[in-house]
Amino acid sequence: MEKKKTFTTRSKEETLRYGERLGENIHRPVTVLMYGDLGAGKTTFTQGLAKGLGITRVITSPTFTIMKMYRGRVPLVHIDAYRLEGVSQDLGFEEYLEEPDGVTVVEWPMFIEEYLPENALEITVTADEEGTRTWSVNAKGEAEEHLLKEWLG
Repeated sequence: MEKKKTFTTRSKEETLRYGERLGENIHRPVTVLMYGDLGAGKTTFTQGLAKGLGITRVITSPTFTIMKMYRGRVPLVHIDAYRLEGVSQDLGFEEYLEEPDGVTVVEWPMFIEEYLPENALEITVTADEEGTRTWSVNAKGEAEEHLLKEWLG
């Protein structure tokens, strides 16, 4: 089974649709690690994912709150670790990474590497000057490989 896939989006609507399709295919707990520059589309993708999970609340970046929780068909925990670089104290969200009850999305996961689970869906997005985004997805774990296949074929 393939562990890596790549796709491109050329609009916010396409990014939302890919996220929504992922959310629709999630039926068990999973951690999604989102890598990419500021403004690359990580939160937009997460908004689509939330819609696919049946979440109707508005999803915004938790940059200043660090973590937000949403209820849907599958619960969503959205963590933005951008401001956590070098923080070594117990922040209380480790349980959402070690044994998630639903979906845990982490933006800027490189700043909390010591807390990241071994199994996860890693998504890296890069944007070019024309606004096209290239999304590289790496499935780390057997269940994540199955999810990748269901989502992107």
